[in-house]
Amino acid sequence: MRPRVLAIAAHPDDIEFGMGGTLLLLGQAGCEIHYLNIADGSGGSAVHDGPTTAAIRLGEAQQAAALLGAVFHAPLVPDLEVFYEKALLARVGSAVRLAAPQIVLAQSPQDYMEDHMNACRLAVTAAFCRGIPNFTVDPPRSPVNGDLALYHAQPHGNRDPLNRVVEPDFYVDIEAVLERKTAVLAAHRSQKEWLDHSQGIDSYLHAMQGYAAEVGRWSGRFTAAEGWRRHNPLGLGPPGYDPLMGLLGATVHEPGRRV
Repeated sequence: MRPRVLAIAAHPDDIEFGMGGTLLLLGQAGCEIHYLNIADGSGGSAVHDGPTTAAIRLGEAQQAAALLGAVFHAPLVPDLEVFYEKALLARVGSAVRLAAPQIVLAQSPQDYMEDHMNACRLAVTAAFCRGIPNFTVDPPRSPVNGDLALYHAQPHGNRDPLNRVVEPDFYVDIEAVLERKTAVLAAHRSQKEWLDHSQGIDSYLHAMQGYAAEVGRWSGRFTAAEGWRRHNPLGLGPPGYDPLMGLLGATVHEPGRRV
């Protein structure tokens, strides 16, 4: 059976921005990739209303998932409604049981906005509850068992909410797939316009490449990299279960550990 990977993030383009290179490499390694944005991106426009914006961003996210070779899971709530609460947790939990992953890629516990951090918390608890029969998910699905490893991507901009640098525990070399990652992110055409308007980001794609270059410099060996931290394995899998390392091999550098 192909290893299954579920990427969970808050908004359309978050997966591509922080996880896209690693997902492309995992796909090359034979994994089945699953893709879930919890929010629909409806807040991401200065021109269109919410439903129109959500429809535009849905199409962009579906195109990006196709470029990643991923199974697409529909978003669950509007932007700024990603709260750590029971009803939404039940829906994220149902998606985790449907995908039945061995690897979950989630956002950083520390990030510049609440939607990102709440998406992280939801992903962690949904993974933890995947095999608990008495936790009811929506729509209902049977519990799934088996070992799971959860990894946290870098926060957006590689900084926490207080603008302090967050350094990863290990690095994935994405230089060989950086051009493809850029093409996947470019599927979110509406977001360059929105971010230029709302946050003063002059170049959406160049910003992503700049963050990847910064992480690459931190690695001491890669030109462009994505950084990761592994979540505490308690309740998820055994301490030594580290499938991402096993699948990506020499593309991974963990300081102090041979690759």
